[in-house]
Amino acid sequence: MGKDTRTDTMQAQPHTADTHDLIRVHGARENNLKNVSVVLPKRRLTVFTGVSGSGKSSLVFSTIAAESQRMINETYSTFVQGFMPTLARPDVDVLEGLTTAIIVDQERMGANPRSTVGTATDANAMLRILFSRLGQPHIGSSQAFSFNVASASGAGAMTTEKGGRTVKEARSFSITGGMCPRCEGRGNVSDFDLTALYDADKSLNEGALTIPGYSMDGWYGRIFRGCGFFDADKPIAEFTKRQLDDLLYKEPTKVKVEGVNVTYEGLIPKIQKSFLSKDREAMQPHIRAFVDRAITFQTCPDCEGTRLSAEARSSKIDGVNIADVCAMQINDLAEWVRGLDEPSVAPLLKSLGETLDSFVEIGLGYLSLDRPAGTLSGGEAQRTKLIRHLGSSLTDVTYVFDEPTIGLHPHDIARMNDLLLQLRDKGNTVLVVEHKPEAIAIADHVVDLGPRAGTEGGEIVFEGTVDELRSSGTLTGKHLDDRASVKPAVRTSAGALEVRGADTHNLQGVDVDIPLGVLCVVTGVAGSGKSSLINGSVSGRDGVVSIDQGAIKGSRRSNPATYTGLLDPIRKAFAKANDVKPGLFSANSEGACPNCNGAGVVYSDLGMMAGVATPCEVCEGKRFMAEVLDYKFGGKDISEVLGMSVAQAEEFFGSGDGKIPAAHKILARLADVGLGYVKIGQPLTTLSGGERQRLKLATHMGEKGEVYILDEPTTGLHLADVENLLGLLDRLVDSGKSVIVIEHHQAVMAHADWIIDLGPGAGHDGGRVVFEGTPAELVAARSTLTGEHLAAYVAS
Repeated sequence: MGKDTRTDTMQAQPHTADTHDLIRVHGARENNLKNVSVVLPKRRLTVFTGVSGSGKSSLVFSTIAAESQRMINETYSTFVQGFMPTLARPDVDVLEGLTTAIIVDQERMGANPRSTVGTATDANAMLRILFSRLGQPHIGSSQAFSFNVASASGAGAMTTEKGGRTVKEARSFSITGGMCPRCEGRGNVSDFDLTALYDADKSLNEGALTIPGYSMDGWYGRIFRGCGFFDADKPIAEFTKRQLDDLLYKEPTKVKVEGVNVTYEGLIPKIQKSFLSKDREAMQPHIRAFVDRAITFQTCPDCEGTRLSAEARSSKIDGVNIADVCAMQINDLAEWVRGLDEPSVAPLLKSLGETLDSFVEIGLGYLSLDRPAGTLSGGEAQRTKLIRHLGSSLTDVTYVFDEPTIGLHPHDIARMNDLLLQLRDKGNTVLVVEHKPEAIAIADHVVDLGPRAGTEGGEIVFEGTVDELRSSGTLTGKHLDDRASVKPAVRTSAGALEVRGADTHNLQGVDVDIPLGVLCVVTGVAGSGKSSLINGSVSGRDGVVSIDQGAIKGSRRSNPATYTGLLDPIRKAFAKANDVKPGLFSANSEGACPNCNGAGVVYSDLGMMAGVATPCEVCEGKRFMAEVLDYKFGGKDISEVLGMSVAQAEEFFGSGDGKIPAAHKILARLADVGLGYVKIGQPLTTLSGGERQRLKLATHMGEKGEVYILDEPTTGLHLADVENLLGLLDRLVDSGKSVIVIEHHQAVMAHADWIIDLGPGAGHDGGRVVFEGTPAELVAARSTLTGEHLAAYVAS
């Protein structure tokens, strides 16, 4: 047999190992999926589309990615699995052809105030090693440059048992850390306004404490009364200096209260541990309001905000210390690293340079390594997580992305598309949940879920190519080529918010007048200074309601009714109608089923294996005691009310026997933002990212304010829902409010009355206002990147 013949035979009969080129999902039922079956091609880019809440994340993240990660975890020993998060098997009949899944989601990074861009990636670790090797004077190992390691030393005698004899040895130790001792590596110091902690004219028993959660009714009250350090019936103004010091500053001390050993601790160290250990953005709204009111933060005078000790800052390479390096813009830092020629650390310099170049390549070159991770937007956080995968040598991996274009200007979306295609072309399977037409356009395969959201979704309504999607007649197909036109007439402003000399982050002394009484859209490439301008100079003013991108917090016990405050008027109405206490109608309080504690399910912890949740046999998943369900309001019990959708509840509480105006008002806002299909008692953990964003928007719309700031409200919104959002913004403006929107979506820009465009670039290449005017003027001028893309959008 000749060589050519053998080659032909090999091509005609592929090896069995090469035939596994599909991922098969059969019978998926996670969340709202309705027995979904789908076949996905491997080593291709598949985009999942559909309205928010249609089941995209349930299929991609909760089924395909979750099962891949669970099966990888099972390859470890049971001992190791005991230290890993336990994952239950998704509710699916068959999953075949899975490969290792790497999830790059849009969760905001770091609720820890010590986390920075540098610590969240490998860049800081490599810089610390670099300075420990090349820095002069030499001060110690890499931990001497870490602001998370404190310097410590000690000496003493240690007794050990050796060969049956007791031996005493003198031991000493010394740790050289880089933490600034004044601010403990935080970069700022806090000062407390004592008048915001307590009312000095009252005693503790009279409710002097004004700190959230510090009630005299629970254990705190018993400890304060029984600790013996002060009289709980005496007004705080009459405390001696010692008593006031014990109340405020006393270090943790063991005391016996009512025969129980407990730890007493002063208010300020307790607040520092419970509240200030969290990033501000991760706090609940009432805790954040208290912290803003009671605590002022100032840059640490000792380290000047660098978080590092004087010793760590004294060691330099070419006259630059590690704090200076971390403060550089990353694209400048990459140049600095390339300029170092040291053969002794060549592999380190190469790896560090590649990491920094990845930042630049992905469009984050405008950041600095000392930027707190909690201040990154959702899009920036997602791209930061992507960095560690860009130079990876792995192939045949499944990369799963959750809306990677979030926070990206149209100019930057092409760059993100290139990165996704690069990952695919290395032989990887790329699964993307996406709404933007520019990102859908590059797909090899499209899976459209729907037809609607919630219980009306959870089905595959289309599979095929992008061109086939356009002619498919599905909701996504119909709206894929939607293009908003510039408004022929715009509203005129009724005054202006003046911003003068704004210099937060990269802003270069910006002076701008933000018009009031209109829809004003602030645009610009990622990192141009949009959020710095609005959040730094407008958010804190009186009458301004700010709705940011921060994820809403909530456990499986939280639901739209508890989050929005809807449950309060409902509980009061039930209590009044039945002459009982409102607490009976809360599954987290007195009315909870005693068997499942109001969870509706009973959890069995199986150690290193996934726990099992079974519906509670006593309450049958209704979460309440049987006697509570005997109480009715408008002919319904509390579990039936919580099982209603927003639309059903709006009708029920709007008229007739079930009329509750306060509840109806909240439900109308939820319907306004397109959440009519969501059940009011549905756990928050089952809502998609887009649904949570709109839930947050509906909640803030109830606040009293004249100016509303919305940070990328189109996040997670389907093309069909953007139109509804524009209608909502119009209604807000027509009701006399001023609306400022930070946005990249061209449909929102075209719909604006006034546009403020920042740029021209990102980081130190941005921070200036490059255009102010109407959308029509921006399109006509085409003088900025935004103008060019908006002109192309409205013309196409």
